[in-house]
Amino acid sequence: MAPYLQTVKSFADVPVTDEGVDTAAFLEASRGLVGIFDLIGSSALNLVSNDLNGNITKVQTRYDAATDKSKTLELLVKNEMAEKKSTATQGLLWLLRGQSFTCKALQATQADKQKGLSDAFNESYEKTLKPHHSFLIRPVFAVAMKACPQRDGLYTKLKEDKSGGVAASQDVLDTELDKWLASLEQIVQRVDAFYEKNGYKKGL
Repeated sequence: MAPYLQTVKSFADVPVTDEGVDTAAFLEASRGLVGIFDLIGSSALNLVSNDLNGNITKVQTRYDAATDKSKTLELLVKNEMAEKKSTATQGLLWLLRGQSFTCKALQATQADKQKGLSDAFNESYEKTLKPHHSFLIRPVFAVAMKACPQRDGLYTKLKEDKSGGVAASQDVLDTELDKWLASLEQIVQRVDAFYEKNGYKKGL
């Protein structure tokens, strides 16, 4: 049996063409990202996974309703905004923010093997989600960051298969995770730049 990252779609395998980021593949990989919060196993972080899932659903709904106009994330946003609608466009924007938050936290734990999850997620929150949250939401996230379990617990689960047996070495995990996160970071930056260039963030 395979370790977790080999059971979900990697962001490294999401096609990116001149037209943009493949929507269906991106959504599949995004669900795999949410699964990491299940591995972390902190009920306090349910608000993060619930938010990610909610925004994935918004994008999926638009994709299902207008597949021909939504083959890439960029086309989905462009065509929805042309229809004077914004549900999926707003959902994707918040999904990207949540993914950036998760990505930067995990990259920090990869760069510093002594950094705890709480510190990594708290530092990432300051840079990604906090500027977009109200003063009512910020304290809720602050509590959630403090409730993160130990770093070793997550990494052990990432190396295990579904039966609990060790299915990957630390070196293999590090290589896969670094590639996975680097690809996610590139996608987030690409689509965020697309939003900025076209002024799609206004009013969202």
